[in-house]
Amino acid sequence: MKKIITLISISLFILTSCNGEKKEAVAESPAIAVKVSGVSENDNSPFVSASGKIEAENSADLSTRMMGYVTKVYVQIGQKVNAGQTLVSINNSDLLAKKAQADANILQATAGYNSAKKDYDRFVALFKQQSASQKELDDMTARYEMAKAGLEGAKQMRNEVLAQFNYSNITAPFSGVVTNTFVKEGDMANPGMPLVSIEGASKLEVSAMVSETDITSIKKGMPVSILVKSSNEKLTGKVSEVSLSAKNTGGQYLVKINLDKTDSSVLSGMFVNVQFPVENKSNTSKSDVILVPESALVRQGQLTGIYTIGNGNVAILRWLRTGKTYGNQVEVLSGLSADENYIISAEGKLFNGAKVSVQ
Repeated sequence: MKKIITLISISLFILTSCNGEKKEAVAESPAIAVKVSGVSENDNSPFVSASGKIEAENSADLSTRMMGYVTKVYVQIGQKVNAGQTLVSINNSDLLAKKAQADANILQATAGYNSAKKDYDRFVALFKQQSASQKELDDMTARYEMAKAGLEGAKQMRNEVLAQFNYSNITAPFSGVVTNTFVKEGDMANPGMPLVSIEGASKLEVSAMVSETDITSIKKGMPVSILVKSSNEKLTGKVSEVSLSAKNTGGQYLVKINLDKTDSSVLSGMFVNVQFPVENKSNTSKSDVILVPESALVRQGQLTGIYTIGNGNVAILRWLRTGKTYGNQVEVLSGLSADENYIISAEGKLFNGAKVSVQ
């Protein structure tokens, strides 16, 4: 019995020593540099606020109406382009053959038209001299009209072929920035398949979702304050569009805002918080959607969490219940308070209880 008690005491001593060494190692380990972001700075504001996203006023996914191999992609992601600049070329050997055939048809139709016109003019003169009958003149007139229509049809067929050449060389409809390329040289392009996406870089706007309790107070032309969540930069703008239907937006109403002035640090796709100069009618402290970056989430099996800052500047893993995904942002349904900061990036491997240094 004494031996058993002695072995248990030795084991407890070893475990206590190991735990003490681990705690001492954690305490002595250097703090991990992290960046912290809050959900919103205006959550407790008496005014209406809504989450939104910066978008380009002009954007387009360019495709083609013809099938063929991609011979050349002239642009890369992030490249600035001008209106009319060629972005992608598609093999047009079949179009060249059709164009040659159309040109040959025009030559044939032109020869037939010229011959019919001469005969028609001759029979008109003979009919005036009463040297040709009405039946002969009618037949010659019909032949002339048919030759004329044949020539016009050949020209229109050539115009159709020439129009298809526009779909073999995809050009930029407006000046902007290439946001994505979906093909590379040698790929097969199909009708309707997106090839390149571009966004106009000259003007940006914000799309925000407003609840039904506040949408009636939002008016076109209303000035608003905008906070960029990633950089805490403050912008201003004016409401340009107000949707009056929430049929396709999950019970919330779409509001678009034109930004007054932006710099190079404000990019399309950034998430923002918009504050309207309207008194908040809701009695709840938080009515807007809480969004956090996908990159800040920690996934372990079917669990999803995020690191927050605890007392003494230590990382605390908080488990969340998430909802819909908006681009690279995820909606948080529960587990994170509206006024709580969370870690968005770290310069080392985080773990529960790790010392951190907020940058």
